[in-house]
Amino acid sequence: MTFDHTVKTEVLAELAWDPMVREDQIGVTVRDGLVTLSGHADSYWQKRAAETATARVKGVRAIVEEIEVRLPVHVQRSDEEIAAAAVNRLDWDGAVPTGAVRVQVEDGVITLKGTVDHQYQRAAAVHAVQPLWGVRGVADQILIREAQRKRADAQQISDDIRKALNRGWFAADTVHVETKDGTVTLSGRATTLRDRTLAVSTAWAAPGTVAVENHIRIG
Repeated sequence: MTFDHTVKTEVLAELAWDPMVREDQIGVTVRDGLVTLSGHADSYWQKRAAETATARVKGVRAIVEEIEVRLPVHVQRSDEEIAAAAVNRLDWDGAVPTGAVRVQVEDGVITLKGTVDHQYQRAAAVHAVQPLWGVRGVADQILIREAQRKRADAQQISDDIRKALNRGWFAADTVHVETKDGTVTLSGRATTLRDRTLAVSTAWAAPGTVAVENHIRIG
């Protein structure tokens, strides 16, 4: 069995295992560890779930996502209805600062704009609107406030991130961290795309981080 065939088999198994994914609607092809997902999903949330499930599989080096969102008639909503629901959801989310995020909707795609102090607040806003009925996509244009740069120097940010990574399952020599003007650059290697994403989330959690450049390789 070839490497790509093994990866495809494992991806299909993971899609079938995840209750949020309709695996019968998703096509999978693999070439040199690059996985292409095709087919369709009944919601944007299911589409994201398929990507997340694929990223958990060992051997997946990158994902090309070509899944089309085909909303059943009973869940279709107008842009005005989606916008109202998104604003309401953000207002009720305690992790999102009140009034910090603006919502625009066009053809079912939500665009989030505004400025927040922390990455977790930006992530919370995106997470809050993804499952809404009628949503076909989410574009994140939320910025991290520049003032965050003044809260820690570059060396302190890098040291904090290294310590946090090492508290998890990242060996000290697998992920390298450099920081300049609040921008954190990650390099090195990770076993799965999920681990790669976890390293990025860890970097964003450090006080003073305003951007993350991810150069971690899979393998």
